[in-house]
Amino acid sequence: MPPFTPADEEYALARAYVPEHIPGLMTAISHATPFRLDDFLGWTRDDWVIFVGYPLETRFDATRCEQLVTRAVEAHHPNYLWFIGPAIPPALACTARARQSDHYLRLDLAQTTIKSSLQREVNQAARMLTVEAARAWTKEHQALTDELMRREKLPPLIAALYRAMPEYIAQCATARVLNARDARGALTAFFVVEVAASSFDTYVLGCYSKQNYVAHASDLLFARMIEDSRARGKAFLNLGLGVNPGITRFKTKWGGVPYLRYEFCECYYGTETMAIVDWLSGKL
Repeated sequence: MPPFTPADEEYALARAYVPEHIPGLMTAISHATPFRLDDFLGWTRDDWVIFVGYPLETRFDATRCEQLVTRAVEAHHPNYLWFIGPAIPPALACTARARQSDHYLRLDLAQTTIKSSLQREVNQAARMLTVEAARAWTKEHQALTDELMRREKLPPLIAALYRAMPEYIAQCATARVLNARDARGALTAFFVVEVAASSFDTYVLGCYSKQNYVAHASDLLFARMIEDSRARGKAFLNLGLGVNPGITRFKTKWGGVPYLRYEFCECYYGTETMAIVDWLSGKL
């Protein structure tokens, strides 16, 4: 299989519409090597392959997608295949030993206006907090993340994503960190945003403190994220997956709408037991 080139990355970023189309983001989080098959992307490392079943140019066709997954498996001989796409091809569905379903949410930056009730909450928070854009992950960010993980039971993939943030932010020049700080300069909340794709920015994750709580800090950051994305000329914000009802409510109250199905499956071809989160949690 030909090596992944800067031209491949440029091709992907010009046509991307989901976060998994962003080579820098996925490579930094997975510590894996990207590859391209026609207008599909994937990542491989050791004995596993991630195949992103969202075509960059063509309409999704389960039969064609299945054929390209087969090519990827034949080229890399993985023990594990992790597939995501709008639908699971039939052959993978028959052999999958784990599955997950969700939706991506997006916010149209041209059509969305901030509701007056939300603007009042943003203004309230702005009287107490200052927002800064940064490029660093600090002990403060780690402390807020640790606090979040103590108080909430996060899905394994989401918890692993939080754990991957220090290295991702250090490696990716297109990662942005929005910080909300109080009058003492203490961090009360933060967002991580990825800006590499041509047509959209990605809300990667967010976190707020209950120990140093300020009401509507996350709303203030959301408003700033919208402002910054518009200033960069982006068409929309990809808000990621719904994950759970609470996160979905937060994203939809800001105008996010489900727009694309997300299907995940794991297929196993080997003899050793491993979990998908291992490559995110540093166990491999």
